[in-house]
This record gives sequence, C-alpha cells and structure tokens, in this order.
Amino acid sequence: MAVTVKIPTQLRSATDGEATTEVEGSTVGEVLDALYERYDGLRSRIAQDGGLRRFVNVYVGGEDIRFGDGLQTQVSDGDEVTILPAVAGG
Repeated sequence: MAVTVKIPTQLRSATDGEATTEVEGSTVGEVLDALYERYDGLRSRIAQDGGLRRFVNVYVGGEDIRFGDGLQTQVSDGDEVTILPAVAGG
C-alpha cells in the first residue's frame, strides 16, 4: 500500500530536501522502516530503542498514534503519515 509521508523542515537534511515521499507499509512501523531504508540518516533522528524518540510525534490522518496502537497503527492505501518533532525554544 502506498502511503504518503510528510517530512518536516527539521528532518529534510536527512531526506535530501524531500518534503513528502511515498513508501509501502501496512503499519506505521513498516512505513517508518521503509523510510529508514530509503534515507539512511533518518533512523537516528526519529527512533530510539526500537520505538520513537520521546519528542517525536507521528500522526496518521491527523490522529496521534500514541493514543492508538503506536507503531502497530494500521495504515491504508493513500493515508498520510506526518512526522512532527517537538520544537522547544523561547
């Protein structure tokens, strides 16, 4: 299933400047694994200890996966996955 992944500005240096890409997968975990295979430096910026880094949020169709099934959240053909690292400052 083709899923569109939206990549925020902070991570585009690891994706050759790409803002969106399409990958295959039936769960968020599979989508992220496909993304990591395509963009080698992305895993270290998103993942930690087999899960997501504490301040990285992932949404499927606008819904936060942390309130669903996490990385096992199902995705369907045409879904949009958004990666959104938290930004702090002041």
